[in-house]
Amino acid sequence: MEQIRGLVSVVIPTYNRAQLCRKAVESVLSQTYQNVEVIVVDDGSTDNTKECASIPDTRVRYVWQRNSGVSAARNLGLQSAKGEYIAFLDSDDTWIPWKLDLQLSVLRSLPSAGMVWTDMIAVDETDKELYSSYLALMYDSGYRHFDREKHLRSAGTIEGIWLDCPAKWVGRKYYSGNIFAWMFFGNLVHTSTVLVRRSTQESVGLFDVGLERSGEDYDFHFRTSRVGDVAYIDVSTIRYRVGATDQLTSGDMMYWVARNNLKTVTKMLSSAKEEILLPESLIRKRLAQSYAWVGREELKRHDKNARWSLLESLKLDPLQTKVAVCYLLSYLPGQVFNWMRGIKRRLSRPPTAGQP
Repeated sequence: MEQIRGLVSVVIPTYNRAQLCRKAVESVLSQTYQNVEVIVVDDGSTDNTKECASIPDTRVRYVWQRNSGVSAARNLGLQSAKGEYIAFLDSDDTWIPWKLDLQLSVLRSLPSAGMVWTDMIAVDETDKELYSSYLALMYDSGYRHFDREKHLRSAGTIEGIWLDCPAKWVGRKYYSGNIFAWMFFGNLVHTSTVLVRRSTQESVGLFDVGLERSGEDYDFHFRTSRVGDVAYIDVSTIRYRVGATDQLTSGDMMYWVARNNLKTVTKMLSSAKEEILLPESLIRKRLAQSYAWVGREELKRHDKNARWSLLESLKLDPLQTKVAVCYLLSYLPGQVFNWMRGIKRRLSRPPTAGQP
């Protein structure tokens, strides 16, 4: 499809979030950079999403698909996008009004960077701000190893390239470099903060629909970082809603998150191990942690594969006391395991008022 120069195509997948989706769309339409198209992909909603997303603005397009998951929804949006740039926005997040202006300024100043991402503000379901800088907290496993000052090049301060920089952000830096090896430790990029060149996205391809329910973003950004340099801006440009029961990061989804994390890591190792320039000991440790995470989640579900996953982890890194304990627990009958988990929860519960 022919690209329209300067146009930013914003892909918003949604499912049964009618009112929130409308707010997400409005946050795009109120951007200071107005050359946008908004593609709302309804993943088979049963609420009034169509009515809420049908904003009377020629820049908004509504597309419906049978419920197929967020990867398929994003892919459908990508396939109909016309812009020179692509942005993603989850339907329960919103953008700060100058997000695109700032990011486009950075990409114009860094022609070698194929993508730019930023920090984010965390808010609760009432939109009350919880954290002004949430990215490293949410993706702590990746940021435990990654340091932008050490692993990226400081390209300058944003007021030098962004004419409308608010006074409170003067002095904030933007960075560029290759993060592929560091992405091996865990995701560093939040999807709703991303702006990517269409040429880069075409090199990366689409989201992997084989990653069920979660983890498709880690895989996509991992592949994006393999293509070449990316950029990071040390400013929060979105409001990210946390704590909702319908989010993919809610507790009952952690089994799928763990499984798809392992799939992504093993897939990248099989296709690009020579490009992941890390010591073998660190690679083995990361794999061990991934297998252990899957094993723990399987153990909670009494999945018969738990024992195998935990053993794989111990083969890679034998000095993991907690994993060894979980491996031994995998031999217990389900009822006994549940009884022990119940005791642990009661012992770890904070005392109520009046208790010592």
